[in-house]
Amino acid sequence: MSTNEGPFRDRRHAGVELASHLRHLQGQSDVVVLGLPRGGVPVAFEVARILGARLDIFLVRKLGLPGHRELAMGAIASGGVRVLNDEVVAWYRVPAPVIDAAARDEQAELDRRERAYRDGTAAAGLGDRVVVLVDDGLATGSTMKAAVQAVRAHTPARIVVAVPVGASETCHELASVADEVVCARTPRHFAAVGEWYVDFSQTSDDEVRELLHDGARPVPGARG
Repeated sequence: MSTNEGPFRDRRHAGVELASHLRHLQGQSDVVVLGLPRGGVPVAFEVARILGARLDIFLVRKLGLPGHRELAMGAIASGGVRVLNDEVVAWYRVPAPVIDAAARDEQAELDRRERAYRDGTAAAGLGDRVVVLVDDGLATGSTMKAAVQAVRAHTPARIVVAVPVGASETCHELASVADEVVCARTPRHFAAVGEWYVDFSQTSDDEVRELLHDGARPVPGARG
């Protein structure tokens, strides 16, 4: 991991630099790159392009504790996966009906985004694959941790967490749940992901759809 302090021009530039740290995966037919929408998708697009891998998305929706929405009591993810933070559920004595209600609400939004982004494109299979989970940065890492747990349910061969920039302690924490963690830059003074981009404008739904369409094309020699 690097402590390079210079900002990225934008997410695509960040993806190119991140890919340079993932060269050991280049050309492997079992690699699938998953971008976390929306900001992770432009980064993932460049990673997939350079590695010669299939690009897909992996949606994660946090289940916020009622009255404390910023505190995650769990998450749901693509493929009907639900993971719970057992410590939070136990500490706050969250009853099952409350969890179920939150999951229903978030599932509706997740389904809407799946339809909007995929536009009929089938999801990539993850079983026995090397899955590279990509976002535009790691602050607390709560969403990425949920994504790793959810991807585990699909029985991949390995899970690699890859981000252009992240808090050093968060990158180290992710190593306890992922098989490999690649944080291209771990600045000494990290406050927010957006500080490390010159252009951190919001990625649009249209951009996600376009990148997913371009990146989902079959890669020569790769399994479909």
